[in-house]
Amino acid sequence: MDLLAFDLDGTLLNRQQRLSEYTCDTLRRLDAAGIAYTVATGRTHFAAKPCIADHDFPHWQIFKNGVEWWNPQDNAYRHQNFLTPDLITETLLAFADHQVTPFVFCLDPDGSHKVYHAPLNGDLSDHIANELGAHDQLSLHPIEQLSSDAIITNISAMGRPDMVESLVSDCQKHNHLTAYSGGGIYTADAYWLDIHHSNACKGSSLMELKTQMGAQRVIVFGDGDNDLSMFEASDEAFATENALEHVKEAANSVIGHHDEDGVARYLRKRYDL
Repeated sequence: MDLLAFDLDGTLLNRQQRLSEYTCDTLRRLDAAGIAYTVATGRTHFAAKPCIADHDFPHWQIFKNGVEWWNPQDNAYRHQNFLTPDLITETLLAFADHQVTPFVFCLDPDGSHKVYHAPLNGDLSDHIANELGAHDQLSLHPIEQLSSDAIITNISAMGRPDMVESLVSDCQKHNHLTAYSGGGIYTADAYWLDIHHSNACKGSSLMELKTQMGAQRVIVFGDGDNDLSMFEASDEAFATENALEHVKEAANSVIGHHDEDGVARYLRKRYDL
């Protein structure tokens, strides 16, 4: 059995951050053919939910680059590789220095989700706060209320490219942190940033899921730096036409553009759907 894993932004989603009808129809054909597939994204479950609302992915889904898993069959989360406030103190100071608003995602012991953030600084942080505030399953709080024993899953932010790149460089000084960034897919000057524990990645998560599902091969699709771990761990890896050049070089092959249903068109041909 093959297990297919799709990155979302720049890979399976179109420019409108949605699954096209052509892609949704292709996924339904995969399901009918008995081919297993899932998503492996740097987005949180809450951020990904509206993007993939037009299709029910049936298996465990991987979010936050492997920190968070979601099972749609029983509405259950699985989390691993947490951070603690003492591990991110210096990083939060760096956010303040670069005038970027950090959003710290936390998991309460009762299973509820909370996000703590510094004062909003510009349109990009306003956008994130408005998006997060629309979810009834998480709550927003001032970062001053972050407790010393908080269970932190990740830190997310958006900012100008130069600011985000500086924050990534700062995180590289800490062995326990991994930082990924990217941008230009939807808005040229808006770069996203995701920081989490260095023990978490898409590749190791997919290998765990492969064993759990009894799959023989894992085939992956992606476009960015956070996809490289699953490229390395998989049996076959495909980069979209819009992918970063070094990601294309790491792939077995390059397929079509994310905004032209590149993944879906490849799947229809490969599996005769």
